[in-house]
Order: sequence, then structure tokens, then C-alpha cells
Amino acid sequence: MTDATTRLDRPGQGRLAHAPADHPAVARPRVGVLIANLGTPDNYDYWSMRRYLAEFLSDKRVIDIASWKWQPLLQLIILSKRPFTSGANYKSIWNHDKGESPLMTITKDQTAALAERLQTQFGDAVTVDYCMRYGNPSTRSVVDRMVKAGCEKILFFPLYPQYAGATTATANDEFFRALTTQKWQPAARTVPAYFDNPLYIEALAQSVERVWNGLETKPQKLIASYHGMPQRYLTEGDPYHCQCQKTTRLLGERLGWDAGMIDTSFQSVFGREEWLRPYTVEHVAKLAESGITRIAVIAPAFSADCIETLEEIQGEIREAFEHAGGESFTYIPCLNDDAAHIEALASVAAENLRGWLG
Repeated sequence: MTDATTRLDRPGQGRLAHAPADHPAVARPRVGVLIANLGTPDNYDYWSMRRYLAEFLSDKRVIDIASWKWQPLLQLIILSKRPFTSGANYKSIWNHDKGESPLMTITKDQTAALAERLQTQFGDAVTVDYCMRYGNPSTRSVVDRMVKAGCEKILFFPLYPQYAGATTATANDEFFRALTTQKWQPAARTVPAYFDNPLYIEALAQSVERVWNGLETKPQKLIASYHGMPQRYLTEGDPYHCQCQKTTRLLGERLGWDAGMIDTSFQSVFGREEWLRPYTVEHVAKLAESGITRIAVIAPAFSADCIETLEEIQGEIREAFEHAGGESFTYIPCLNDDAAHIEALASVAAENLRGWLG
């Protein structure tokens, strides 16, 4: 049997060996690693925000209310008002030099660093790219680009350490939808949650220690603030809450701290439904009222700093703490493109590439 499906006359894209002269050009076979993050608006103006929020808030994994109830409320009320407030929040954190949100800047840096790390290990047989679940670059557009570039196998890597239906699952959904558009589908794998990966926990611990060691007066507590979700999701089987709790426990054990030194809380509550508690904004205020006036906050569920960390934690949550009597509020940045984080991501990717590479 000929190997004409894989052999090319020259590197890159070209004519298949032994193929007819009029055969379409075929790219050199590669393995792709596609990292995915939540997404970002293209800009902070009204219409950019409205497009982004419409896509995000129409996702059944995010808002699982019947469309006939939800869409009139979304289209007529929420999307008439919220783009203004959300746009103002994005404007306050926008990377004006590059004309993009911090999440976009950081994701690009993570992609470049991860590509360098994996190519050191696997050579040019692997290519790394990124996509967003909502906004641009879309998952479909990047999958199409990777397939055209010769990726016959794609490892899809949602950058969510803890699994949730509203994050990991919807990212995977969109990836599989993108595959339905391909005439020649690549083989596909998805990366599972890595909340208990030792290198991920180590990267978190190092980020805490760097900040802690640089403070003359140490915080009395560390708050691990995770993105919230409706309480109902937990009872319906979503493992997110349990994985968040375990992340906090493993981080405390690695730091060698007593259990009471780190609290787990949840932020970004939306709507009237009961969400996972305690709510970070309320919890920090209660701590201040009880005499805990020095705290630090870390956001282990976010792989990159974004609107929820740069504006919500450092704005609303900080203000709630200080208004209640808090005196010292320290935010510990997300892992972003820190070397220890990239090493952790590379390790997770390499583990899931077994049999394909290495």
C-alpha cells in the first residue's frame, strides 16, 4: 500500500509523491494543539459588546432557561443596557497600546510560550494555536486553518483547570461542531480537567509565595475566588464545586498552611437564582467586619487575567472589603504566561499527546 497520503515532494504544502500532476496540494502532516479560552469582545463600543454578550448569553450551557422565556428578556432588555456598563468596565482595563483586551494579549503570549516549549520537545511535528469560545478568533476558523495547515490530529485544550459544563463542556461542544464542517476530519482528543495536576498546583503555590515574600506585613487570610455557577448545577452532577474545593486544599497543603488560612469563595453571580456560596464580594466584607483587615485574593480557575480579575476582583470586591473596614487588599495575578504555568500546560499537553507524539 502506498504512503502517498503522507509523503510530500518537499516540506510544507506540495504535491503528493506518486500523485497525478493535477492532484490538489496537500500540507505536510502535523499534530495540532489548540488552546481555548472563554473569549473577548473585539472592542468596548456598544455594538462590539452587544455581539459578544449576545453570543455568550445565548449559550444554553451558560443560561439553560427555555429560549421562549430567555431570548425576549435578553434581546429587549439585557442587550439594550448591559453593553454600556460592560463596555465601560472593559475600557477601564483595555490594552490600548495593542487595541485588544488583556485576555487576548495574555492568550497570545501563552500560545507563543507553549509553542516554543512543545517544539523544543517534539520539533516541528507539532503546531500550537489558540481560539476563543465566544468572539474572535472563533473555534471554527482556527480549526479550519489548522486542518489546511496539515493538522491530521488535533488536541483540544480548554484552559480551565476545573471542569464545568458552562466552560469546559461548551468549549468542547464548539470544537466538535467545528469538526462537522471539515471534509477530511482530523483525529481529535480533548484535555480533561487538570485541577489536581502537581505542576499546576506548584505554579499556583509559587505565585502565592512570590507575592507573600514581597510583603512586609503579611495578609491574615488568602481567599481563593473561583467563578461562580448556580447551586442547581452542583446537584445536577457538575463536578466544578468539588474540584474547586480540592484545588484550594491542595494549594494549602503545598504551602504548608493550616486549613483555616485559605478560604474558598465564588464570584460573578448573575441573575436571581441561588449560586454557589459564599459569594466573594460578601465574604470579604464579613471578614473585614470580623477584624480580618489584611487579605490576599487569588483566582485559581482563571488561566489568564481578564475582566473578572482585573475589574471585578480589583474593583468591586476590593471596594467591598475596604468599605467594610479592610485595610490591606492584595491581588495575586493569574498564572498567565509565567514559566511555571507554561511548564504545567506543556506537561498536561504532552501527557495527552501520548501515542501521537513522543
